[in-house]
Amino acid sequence: MSHEHERPVEPFADLHVEHGHVRATLLHDPTVEGLDMAIYMDGSGSMKDEFTNEVKVTGGGFLGWLLGRERKEEVQPNLVEPQVRWMLEYLATKDRNGLLRVAYWACGSGGAGVEVVGELKGVDVQSYRFPGPKEFGNSTNLRPAMEDYVRYIRQQAANGARQGCAVFVTDGALHDAEQVKDYSRKIAREIAAGTLPRLNFILVGVGEGVQEEQLEEICHEEYPGIGHLWCHRIAEEIRQVSELVAVLVDETMTVAAGGTIYDDRGNVLKRYEARLPAVLEFEVPEGARSFTLEVNGQRYTQPLPEGEDHDEDEDHEDEDHN
Repeated sequence: MSHEHERPVEPFADLHVEHGHVRATLLHDPTVEGLDMAIYMDGSGSMKDEFTNEVKVTGGGFLGWLLGRERKEEVQPNLVEPQVRWMLEYLATKDRNGLLRVAYWACGSGGAGVEVVGELKGVDVQSYRFPGPKEFGNSTNLRPAMEDYVRYIRQQAANGARQGCAVFVTDGALHDAEQVKDYSRKIAREIAAGTLPRLNFILVGVGEGVQEEQLEEICHEEYPGIGHLWCHRIAEEIRQVSELVAVLVDETMTVAAGGTIYDDRGNVLKRYEARLPAVLEFEVPEGARSFTLEVNGQRYTQPLPEGEDHDEDEDHEDEDHN
């Protein structure tokens, strides 16, 4: 895995590069039948400041009395509310009934609690307040929130849900990353066996304390018969709202009538004759720094992370020393 973060540029929404194999997802606004979505907000203690709602006071006092202006207090949105509102509004358009399960995670003693807010409608998004959990947690443990969503999706499957997707918003490092990986493998086995609907998870990092390397490590893992279960986003870097659900896009979806992939030397890597799928998979030669997609007469160049070549060089150096 590369040390340098993979940064997709438009028209790409997601990019995975490992050992010369590229999986690039194009920006696409997918419609998934029977999809049931949820948003879980980080309720750990490090989020207290982000959940603080400032009160704006106008009028009142001696000057207000002179001018006849009564004192008014208006609660301002906290730093979390705008982020959750726009995600909720968009994701509700993807949900089968327009209702999203919304909850706080990493709450209470041990940071293992989940406080469910309820099933919220996207159309009412501007009226929602998210002041934070009743009890902030002293640790950031994600697995209990995953377990909560899995229990929920099992119930919803009996009512028509055919696929699930949960968004987890966090501002820092996960303290149970290994447990998250173990539980992800268990979930993947159940999906592959048909005892659990197809699920996807999205980690959205907010603020400067996000441990992106940790998020990438979780999201890079592939599972037999499933592929990637996770993807991650940095909220401040999201340019188009459809980037949020790139994990729901698959190779059966078509975005154009053909296209061609070139390496940075102009060599053709792959040609799509009849249709251009929303997910492109191909190999790049060793040392390639970018690839270019040509579609409808336009060319789009995507840089590749450099760290992977460095890893290979380090491996060879180790062998030489041995």
